[in-house]
Amino acid sequence: MNLRRLGNSGIEVSPLVFGGNVFGWTADEPTSFKLLSAFFAAGFNAIDTADTYSRWAQGHTGGESETIIGKWMKQQGNREKVIVATKVGMEMGPQKKGLSKSYILREAADSLKRLQTDYIDLYQSHTDDQSVPLEETLGTYAELIKQGKVRAIGASNCGAKRLAEAIAVTKKNGLPRYESLQPKYSLVERADFEAELEPLCLKENIGVINYFPLAAGFLTGKYRSEADLSKSPRGQGVKKYLDGRGMKILKALDQIAAAHEVKPAAVALAWLLARRGITAPIVSATSVEQLNDLLPAATLKLDSVSIDLLNQASA
Repeated sequence: MNLRRLGNSGIEVSPLVFGGNVFGWTADEPTSFKLLSAFFAAGFNAIDTADTYSRWAQGHTGGESETIIGKWMKQQGNREKVIVATKVGMEMGPQKKGLSKSYILREAADSLKRLQTDYIDLYQSHTDDQSVPLEETLGTYAELIKQGKVRAIGASNCGAKRLAEAIAVTKKNGLPRYESLQPKYSLVERADFEAELEPLCLKENIGVINYFPLAAGFLTGKYRSEADLSKSPRGQGVKKYLDGRGMKILKALDQIAAAHEVKPAAVALAWLLARRGITAPIVSATSVEQLNDLLPAATLKLDSVSIDLLNQASA
């Protein structure tokens, strides 16, 4: 497995990161353990989660995903081999959100406890908080890094202007910088990232671990008509892609997948991995069978003709 450097952090991640939003939600604990074990047995090394996963599910309070990951690492005795990325900032309850010093310190302690570890490899600002000065947020991360509780920091759901401001604050004050960005980016959602974020990340050597790389499952090819939308809880979320452009993208994926004897999802991920600005897409699965459809992306090399075909279909 060729690992990829995450910005200037010194951290190296596998070409795919497992998205932990499913753990304790659409994948129960035994299934989550199987998925994690299969992912790591295949040579991958990174998991992305958040304190708030999966607060949206009935009866959940947040922290369910981190708790499962912590139990699995303890069972496996493999903490040193796992790159754990988690996040802070999204609402965990009344008066429990944001990127203030007191809140970050409290949530970091809670995440460490749930993960049953004494350090987080990549700690990310889950969403921008303009009510708190960047100096305060980045200064708090500096404390956590100095204490050995965090190795590197990243940003998620952050616009180009705000990311540039954070970089400027880092340089001016000698504070830790965001070494990674977590944007929404896929073959069907290109414009927002490519316009300003991608050039900035390339210029500053910021790693990119994009979420929804398969557009909530649309790029797996299982949703091809409105009748297919009932196939999963996420079905309604892909309705907007069922247009002429979406069908052109699926046709191109089908053609390339058939030539390489892989699933369309693997081709969609390989297209991302061929882009200079992408470090490692974040992928999720709720069964080992689903996961096995995605993993070939890490070694699938698309030729220029295939890449051009996908670029044109998704333009």
